[in-house]
Amino acid sequence: MGRVFAVTLEGKIYSCKHCGTHLALGDDIFSKSFRCRHGKAYLFNQVVNVTLGEKEERLMMTGSHVVADIFCVQCGSIVGWKYEIAHEKGQKYKEGKSVLERFKICGPDGSNYYEANVGGSDTDEI
Repeated sequence: MGRVFAVTLEGKIYSCKHCGTHLALGDDIFSKSFRCRHGKAYLFNQVVNVTLGEKEERLMMTGSHVVADIFCVQCGSIVGWKYEIAHEKGQKYKEGKSVLERFKICGPDGSNYYEANVGGSDTDEI
């Protein structure tokens, strides 16, 4: 495997909790009202230093979506998912945006987020 060239961000940075790789800026947060299996999650307009997994259809609390898991480019940890296609008209705003799970990232102040395993608005149906 070759050397990884990661983008370095400046400002209020959200990073991978495992390796510290920069993932997104606070200014790119579209919504803080998302939920995942581990608790809260944020919807970002743009993320960096991630690779995409396979696209797949998932039934979520807000309907059926085509999504791809996103992985930290440095350590390979799953840090969230990207919305590729939203089938319902009211959910189209999510297309092209990415969700980072707070449980899997560090905040701008370097803090880790730890929450109980709870469901919510965009948690996968189990």
